[in-house]
Amino acid sequence: MRNKLTEFCLITLLGLYAATSAAEDRMSAPIAKKQPHTMTTHGDVRVDNYYWLRDDQRESPEIIEYLTQENDYTKQQLEKGESLKKEIYDELFSRMKQDDESVPYNYNGYTYRSRVVAGKNYSIYERRPVNSQGEWVVLVDGNERAEGTEYYRMGALAISPDNTTLAIAEDRQGRNEFAVSFRKIDESEWQENALTNTSGNIVWANDNQTLFYVNKDKQTLLPYQVVRHQYGTQQTQDKLVYEEKDDTFYVSLAKSTSKDFILIGITSTETSEYRLIDANQPQNDAKILKPRQVGVEYYPDHFNGKFYIRSNHQHPLFGLYIADNISAPWVSFIAPRDGVDLEGFALFNNWLVVEERQNGLVNIRQISWLTHKENQVSFDDPTYMAWIGNNPEPDTDTLRYGYSSMTTPSSVYEINMLTQEKQLLKQEEVKDFNKQNYQSERIWVTAQDGVKVPVSLVYRKDLFKHGQNPLLVYGYGAYGYGIDPSFSSSRLSLLDRGFIYAIAHIRGGGDLGKNWYIQGKTIHKMNTFTDFIDATKGLLSEGYGKAGHVYAMGGSAGGLLMGAVVNMAPDLYEGVVSAVPFVDVVTTMLDPSIPLTTGEYDEWGNPENEEDYWRIKAYSPYDNIKAQHYPHILVTTGLHDSQVQYWEPAKWVAKLRDIKQGNSLLLLETNMNAGHGGKSGRFNALDDIAQEYSFILMLENKDKYFPYLK
Repeated sequence: MRNKLTEFCLITLLGLYAATSAAEDRMSAPIAKKQPHTMTTHGDVRVDNYYWLRDDQRESPEIIEYLTQENDYTKQQLEKGESLKKEIYDELFSRMKQDDESVPYNYNGYTYRSRVVAGKNYSIYERRPVNSQGEWVVLVDGNERAEGTEYYRMGALAISPDNTTLAIAEDRQGRNEFAVSFRKIDESEWQENALTNTSGNIVWANDNQTLFYVNKDKQTLLPYQVVRHQYGTQQTQDKLVYEEKDDTFYVSLAKSTSKDFILIGITSTETSEYRLIDANQPQNDAKILKPRQVGVEYYPDHFNGKFYIRSNHQHPLFGLYIADNISAPWVSFIAPRDGVDLEGFALFNNWLVVEERQNGLVNIRQISWLTHKENQVSFDDPTYMAWIGNNPEPDTDTLRYGYSSMTTPSSVYEINMLTQEKQLLKQEEVKDFNKQNYQSERIWVTAQDGVKVPVSLVYRKDLFKHGQNPLLVYGYGAYGYGIDPSFSSSRLSLLDRGFIYAIAHIRGGGDLGKNWYIQGKTIHKMNTFTDFIDATKGLLSEGYGKAGHVYAMGGSAGGLLMGAVVNMAPDLYEGVVSAVPFVDVVTTMLDPSIPLTTGEYDEWGNPENEEDYWRIKAYSPYDNIKAQHYPHILVTTGLHDSQVQYWEPAKWVAKLRDIKQGNSLLLLETNMNAGHGGKSGRFNALDDIAQEYSFILMLENKDKYFPYLK
């Protein structure tokens, strides 16, 4: 983690830094050396003075020292706010139920649950026979598995169909590289790290001996090979089942609802193909369901002898189709409809359940196979999040679904599809939370091109003052991923201090469906950034916030959003939190050796194409830094991040510090033991949130915390 702060004002280590003048009581910001690196593309010459900060092995003493100095500087600048940070952390901690458990579910003769215990970071996974009142048997204790590691994440837990053998995939570095370990359930000894360099995606065949997994390319970390493993043998004896040669595609595995097929998913941003392995004959070759076609996506399942396929092969939006066998024609069952996005489905013996998005909100609809009669689950809040829950047993008339809103903690419901009787099975317990104290709204803001952009917001009723509250706007806007308005107990620490919290459902996300996504990608990417700016201005004009007290936050592709926004509208925001930001878009997208690059061409474009190059360069945050005043910015990254390499935010901060005007705070914190998701574990992760929130609250009270900024 961070080295102990060393007090000094002039850094001369290895000639790496030059010092700038600073107030007596403050450390000078580290200034990275300039080492020009020239890149010429399509006749355009770019000079990157900080290219040297890239180290694929993450071992360079010079770079590690630089990142450490940035960490020390950040710690020193935020030192006055340590008590505030602890106060917020304690609030976040206190709202969490210390001992908690999931809603149990039945599967293949056993009832399963996970639970957490006071003071422990990780989940414990258990089971017992269905209808048993006996002791729960521990399958995996994440706390035991995480001992001795700074980072721990379990990717998958898979039990053989005969219920005898357990396989788990674990990442101990934060780079999404998982090792698979095995254990006989009635034995205590683990076969540790039997399979390495996997994606964490594992599926058992029905013979209880064959396990399929996905290999990752060691350089790019792309999941590209499906491999067959025989339990009890060495990984060197495993057989390659499928290898994807096109590095714009990702490979994944799943098992059909029928358990008859192992589904090999080969997907890019806008194209997909599936190959099927007979789960009862796992030695047989995989068969293609439908060859890939550029721009056509399909996602199959199999149940009761038929294939059910969600696809956009007949329309830009998705419909649901049925095929009697692998080679039979696809017959439309739910035709695509303008304005309605079919986002998912679940198969039951007597029912089809579909998850659809209309006007930005999710509907859950159940359809009887026998009568075709339909029922729709009703929801109360003006803006909310809903989803089909965990329903592993299809022979039932009950449906589990999830629900949350900005004023309703995450909830698991069960509905009887015959009678429509609802039952709340579990709702997240939040200490001292009273829903009646808070107000959630959805407004529509007009973007500069006339398009209406939805914004979800929440505030505490008794602290709301028209045009007077501090405002935090959150955004993402990429990959068709919608940021639905769900509940956050952490967010209460801001709301209870008078903040309005808003989610801008900008184009590039899937908040309003597929078309919304298309309008904010590749040639339309600029819409994402202007939507966010327009949403912020719209909130202010409606009295939701006060100029000079406006903050923005986003991470990953949302960090790119933050980088673009501060270049385009620096005066609009007082402070910005940019987490693991993808900011050096041109350079990264020109380098196919960097993890994820090639799979992103459909999202951003390929700058090897001249048109794409100039379009990307026009918004790439690193390439568009200007000699202007910037907001106060906190940037976070993880040294082992496999999705956005640490050097992107490090370079961005170094260049910003060199070019920006004024004395606004610019802070970089690198977690030396984590990856893209930050700290692992339920309590450790609270520290990241407390830091981000305390940074914003310190800016709200600069007289106390940052008097030198006045």
